[in-house]
Amino acid sequence: MFKIKAADGSNNLTGKRIAAFRKAKKLSQRKLAAKMQLLGFDVDHYFIRRVENGERFVTDIDLVIFSRALDVPIADLLSAEDAEL
Repeated sequence: MFKIKAADGSNNLTGKRIAAFRKAKKLSQRKLAAKMQLLGFDVDHYFIRRVENGERFVTDIDLVIFSRALDVPIADLLSAEDAEL
């Protein structure tokens, strides 16, 4: 089965941006996971690590929760300006 990947082999385009927003807000992966849990999304820091490292595909539901937890517009997580396809 063919899987679509970014030019760098990553399974998502948003992981690096999520990591940048998380670090800018001085949140650890554990603290971000805790914020997401408070929003009703059952994740742990391993989930965050896999997304940020591009090991995991990101769904639209994931994007909504990341957007809320990081308090950034979804469009900022999806910006294709620096994406290599």
